[in-house]
Amino acid sequence: MAAQPVRREGREARLAKRARKPLFDPCPPGQPGGRYKPLTDGDLRRIYTTAQDLLANLGMGEVPARLRADLLAAGAKDNGAGRILLPRALVEEAIDKAAKRFVLHGRDKDRSIEVGGDRVYFGTGGAAVQTLDIDSGLYRPSTLQDLHDFTRLQDTLANVSWFTRCCVATDVPDNFDLDVNTAYALVRNTTKPVATSFTLASHVAPIVHLLDIAAGGPGQFSERPFLKAHISPVISPMRFGEDAVDVVYECIRHNIPMSCITAAQAGATAPATLAGFLAQSLAETLASLVMVHVIRPGFPMVFSNWPLVIDLRSGAFCGGSGETAVLNAASAQLSNWLGLPSGVACSMTDAKAIDAQYGVEKGLTSMAAALAGGNLIYESSGMTASLLGASFEGFVIDDEMHSHIYRALRGIEVTEENLGYDAIVAAVLGEGHFLGGQQTFDAMERDYFYPALADRDAPRTWEAGGATDIWSRARTRAREILETHHPAYLSKAQDAAIRDAFSILQADA
Repeated sequence: MAAQPVRREGREARLAKRARKPLFDPCPPGQPGGRYKPLTDGDLRRIYTTAQDLLANLGMGEVPARLRADLLAAGAKDNGAGRILLPRALVEEAIDKAAKRFVLHGRDKDRSIEVGGDRVYFGTGGAAVQTLDIDSGLYRPSTLQDLHDFTRLQDTLANVSWFTRCCVATDVPDNFDLDVNTAYALVRNTTKPVATSFTLASHVAPIVHLLDIAAGGPGQFSERPFLKAHISPVISPMRFGEDAVDVVYECIRHNIPMSCITAAQAGATAPATLAGFLAQSLAETLASLVMVHVIRPGFPMVFSNWPLVIDLRSGAFCGGSGETAVLNAASAQLSNWLGLPSGVACSMTDAKAIDAQYGVEKGLTSMAAALAGGNLIYESSGMTASLLGASFEGFVIDDEMHSHIYRALRGIEVTEENLGYDAIVAAVLGEGHFLGGQQTFDAMERDYFYPALADRDAPRTWEAGGATDIWSRARTRAREILETHHPAYLSKAQDAAIRDAFSILQADA
């Protein structure tokens, strides 16, 4: 007996249903990664052993006095030649006692995420000094207004799981005002977990006061910190940076979780060989972990080992290369093998325009980092021009790309229902196709992601619609968001209190 066709909804009803949020999101953030393993178990052990040898025998240089004292008290050794040696036992103790999982809080609790394990989240990073202007399509210096606008824009994008300021307000010359106004832009315009950097340790306490106001009162931020710090306490090759180390101490004092970022460059500040690079970079990031351990064991730290690549012919940074893809994937694999919450970088395209190069480089590096299981994948939204630029259209396009990647990570659920033996028999003996079957309708929303920007029309339909490219479609969408999304995440009283205490340089965002 032929299967009875399923009565279909009218076209307008189907379009309205598609426009609404699906009852089942086929590709939410936090999908499991770790299936791509560029390193064998033997490779992992050899790289780790070499990193241990570097720390135990070469050690770290330029160690600030306070950190030097804390390291020696914990079992480190002074080699008498200006370097502090970190014995294997101390490194392994730091790994053993490190925070393996912790929550990055959003001011909206529903936007919090847990870091660690095998879950993958895309977010932002970067310090772009130029913005790809949404009107001219050319680059200009980034401004404080841009930072407010980027923060508002990403607040609507589901696949930016946390927001680190993506650009530097070059129109704010004073470093303290820059740090304050950056923090203000974040808390005013989003309730996601956020992150920023502190130029000096002395800036931390005042900004915590600003965060307390946003959180509801004195001490409230530290109870549930919704901002993390991006710090690079190690300068490659194999030495500490005093100002950044001071920031680490101050952040720990105020209970600010941190990403300690190592950003060596292959062939410049680290070996050009990929294996040697991974060994040195791992050693440097482990040195950051030991530093945090001797200050406060188990303090939340994202183990952020970011391998960066340069073009050895010119010295230019190249963020969209195959080497960048495999190195960051390997870094994620190493961190996860050690059981540490991993942070890596991707989507650092060298393209200046939103073009084919942009898509190739972002897709390649994002997929590799996600498949390898990077817990937090930085730089993954909106960055262009080898991290020198940020793009509003890029944010929108990357958000759609990440949905496709999450769908790929989700994989295939093999169940009796999904195998559908009876449905296959019914279709073969009945209509001869699956277009009207209940199984097809059930899978349509549950198993498939439907892009809003990518064009799937026939050429004639595309031509009739204006023959637009994805850059122009993303520009239209970004403008719509910026024109309509004006969140008020600070009450009038909170905003007034912040303005009374600080020099807020922009009245309206």
